[in-house]
Amino acid sequence: MADAVSPRTAAEAAPKGRALRAFLRHRGATVALFLLTVMTGAALLAPWIAPYDPEKINILRSLAAPSAQHWLGTDEVGRDVLSRLLFGGRVSIVVGLVAATLSVAIGVAIGGLSAYFGGLLDAVLMRFTDGMLSIPLFFFLLVVMAVFGSGLTQIVIVIALTSWMPVARIVRGEVLRVKALPYVEAAEALGARRLHVILRHLLPQTVPSVIVAATLGVANAILLESALSYLGLGIQPPIPSWGNMLQGSQAYVWSQPLLALWPGLMIFVAVMAYNALGDGIRDALDPGAG
Repeated sequence: MADAVSPRTAAEAAPKGRALRAFLRHRGATVALFLLTVMTGAALLAPWIAPYDPEKINILRSLAAPSAQHWLGTDEVGRDVLSRLLFGGRVSIVVGLVAATLSVAIGVAIGGLSAYFGGLLDAVLMRFTDGMLSIPLFFFLLVVMAVFGSGLTQIVIVIALTSWMPVARIVRGEVLRVKALPYVEAAEALGARRLHVILRHLLPQTVPSVIVAATLGVANAILLESALSYLGLGIQPPIPSWGNMLQGSQAYVWSQPLLALWPGLMIFVAVMAYNALGDGIRDALDPGAG
């Protein structure tokens, strides 16, 4: 006898199926997901698939053209460009993912608490959020990195602490909308603890918006890390990142334009792919999709 499917299970599966079908119909999002999967997989497997040590210098092979030995050529000190792109992707993608995750966690916490408790706490947290939004972000990052120094940990923390504000605004709006619904009021009337109401009834309703914000946050973090590294305040050579590869190639942009093309192309593809993925997820989670 075939296993019976409960009405509740079927009801829960139907929206998920519609969302998946809507996402798969979004050609840009599916292509973006494929590209990001390939790029992330290549970055994670860099120690095994990179043909050379990314920090190995060979002055005799500096600025070599693409060849069978060096598929993308070598840089100004003879380091293999392909190997540095692969290892640089590890840095840029890790910074993007970790910084976006931390910023989303901070934004969800601040936005959720602000909306649920309201009153003075809401006023204080939202004014603080407005104050952070009014600060020119990039110049603030430059000052902080100049004071506290550069490094992977510092970059992740600084980007996370300066990128949570849009998420907090989104979560606050969603929680305020859901907070007034009858089932939330019923849970509170039945004596449910505040933490239970927040975690069980309020925050799950913000997940679609938070997922979209997170994908866009990864793209923003990759751009910020690349810009800081390009200006010499981010990841420092010889550790490769796409940003400092651009910095190293700027003196040869006319004589060896491919040196700047490859890291610039990787940044462009990664950022555009995360933006397209966010658009696809947003459309798929739209109640009218499908």
